[in-house]
Amino acid sequence: MIEPDETRGAEAARDAVTGERAGRRRRRRGRGEQPMVPDAAFSSYYGRPVLNEPTWRALDIAGYLYLGGLAGASSLLAAGAEATGRPALGRPAKLGAAGAISLSLAALVHDLGRPARFLNMLRVFKPTSPMSVGSWLLAGYAPLTVAAAAADVAGRYRLPGSAATAAAAVLGPAVATYTAVLVADTAVPSWHEGYRELPFVFAGSGATAAAGLALVAAPVGEAGPARRMAVLGAALELGAFQVMKRRMGLAAEPFEQGRAHRLLRVAEVLTSGGAALAALSGRPRDRRSAAVAGAALLGGSAALRFAVFHAGVASARDPKYTVVPQRERLRARSADG
Repeated sequence: MIEPDETRGAEAARDAVTGERAGRRRRRRGRGEQPMVPDAAFSSYYGRPVLNEPTWRALDIAGYLYLGGLAGASSLLAAGAEATGRPALGRPAKLGAAGAISLSLAALVHDLGRPARFLNMLRVFKPTSPMSVGSWLLAGYAPLTVAAAAADVAGRYRLPGSAATAAAAVLGPAVATYTAVLVADTAVPSWHEGYRELPFVFAGSGATAAAGLALVAAPVGEAGPARRMAVLGAALELGAFQVMKRRMGLAAEPFEQGRAHRLLRVAEVLTSGGAALAALSGRPRDRRSAAVAGAALLGGSAALRFAVFHAGVASARDPKYTVVPQRERLRARSADG
């Protein structure tokens, strides 16, 4: 809500011309004319925000976003390792997928308050709801990862274990990216405006995290697929994020401010540096370099998810990120009409 300057008096406020008419009148009077009303200051009725700020806990929800990406990409890596005869790479990938999705579910339930609330989301299946689809996806994916990891550790039930690994790999890409659809389906400006590229950003981020875990835990001789995944994932994550910011316009501004900006800089440094070091760590004696590269990739992926979370909260807090794009869309429609 734009309030007139109270010092000008009620009569001046009543007679002042605002909007496009005011702009045309000021242009006719010349450049030296002082405006009759002050510049717009965005606020809302009774000081209340235009959007309700997300009340999610950063550690729970940003952690949920991060761990889901790590789990989904690790399932793909585990299936590839099993298909190419790399058991020392497949085991940490399977364990990573099972552990990450378990922790992701724990973070989600902790934010919801009690497990019954998650179970209530499974009472119906609504294809048009990302939350409903995601809940069923997690309910089917998590047992598969646990079964695959348990069979590998036990060294028994290889056929059921291989089937569980393959099924988890089929669901893995959806698990790694559905959270991007979930947050973009909200009214939060810095999440919603990135709906086209955000799934690709999360896919790349999940790939770098899974590759990082494998580089830390697997022998260098079997970690070739993880090194390639690190390079490709970093290119996808960083490239898609830059495209997203350019397309978002004003809604990208929270990514360049405050905590989100600092986290993004950390993510860029760790992800690009980790991918470069991973590409150079293919020699058997480069075990330490591979571990450092893996740790950097894990940290960079986490920093990106927390940056996205904090940027969204900041954009919901400031009404201009909601009001200005709406006005621009209205002007565009009027011009087209």
